[in-house]
Amino acid sequence: MATNDFESTVAGVTVHAEAHPLSVWFVFALRVIMGITFAIAGVENIATGFDARAYLLYSALLHGSPAADLFTALGGNDLFVQFVNVAVPWGELFIGLGLVFGVLTRLAAFWGAAMMFLFYLGNWNVENGAVNLTYMVVLLTIAAFGAGRVLGLDPFIERFRVGGVPLVERYPVLEYVLG
Repeated sequence: MATNDFESTVAGVTVHAEAHPLSVWFVFALRVIMGITFAIAGVENIATGFDARAYLLYSALLHGSPAADLFTALGGNDLFVQFVNVAVPWGELFIGLGLVFGVLTRLAAFWGAAMMFLFYLGNWNVENGAVNLTYMVVLLTIAAFGAGRVLGLDPFIERFRVGGVPLVERYPVLEYVLG
């Protein structure tokens, strides 16, 4: 298989494709653009004092989400709202920084996709839903392509030696969060 070839088999169906040599630059661009988008959202939410209570209580209900009862119940739990008020803005910032610098890229992309899925459930309308689902798919694509290895810091982390052995060889599970 040539360097730009890739294939996958899912449920007995094999798909094979050849990527254009410029694809690597577009994967890099997607990673950095999504990273900047998340980092800016995080900084704005931290600076303005993010409060998720109204979103949790009313957005899913207003938009007819099948998860409306869950969101409403969570919005009524003070401890959960306090957690979300910290987790969302700081999560956005750290996801963004991870993507921009290509550090723990797959982990960052996964949590970004999870966040977009939850936002999709909360908004449950065409306008915001399409954007959230698009971001989710872009983030999963970034993870699948190992975009952190493209002008990112993940390759350096992978090769970092612990006891004379590269980090990823010593701890193979890290392949799921780096790259």
